[in-house]
Amino acid sequence: MKKIELNFLLFFILASIVSLFSCTKDKTPYLADPNCVDTVSFSASVLPILQQNCFSCHGVGNTTGFVFSNHVNISSQSDAIIGAMQNQGFQLMPKGGPQLPDSTIQTIKCWIVQGKLDN
Repeated sequence: MKKIELNFLLFFILASIVSLFSCTKDKTPYLADPNCVDTVSFSASVLPILQQNCFSCHGVGNTTGFVFSNHVNISSQSDAIIGAMQNQGFQLMPKGGPQLPDSTIQTIKCWIVQGKLDN
């Protein structure tokens, strides 16, 4: 009986070690994007993109439910913003299209990957 318990204990320890070192972090497709080299500035890059393309409907005082008035609002809704820009799970935005250029969307993605900095 003790030999079975010892074998089970050794197997459990070995399996735990293997699983610990074999874990990998799941990544969303754009997290591994090599284009995210330079730090994206919220105030110099992200905010102007949203002001130019989104504020007419999503600025202060709108009734759409999505208000992009400050860093907190924008960063908390970043998944919806990207989803709408790419027509993935959300209506394509800006409303009526066309889709924003890939480089513009990439800037927002990089900002998200870099931690949605308030810079």
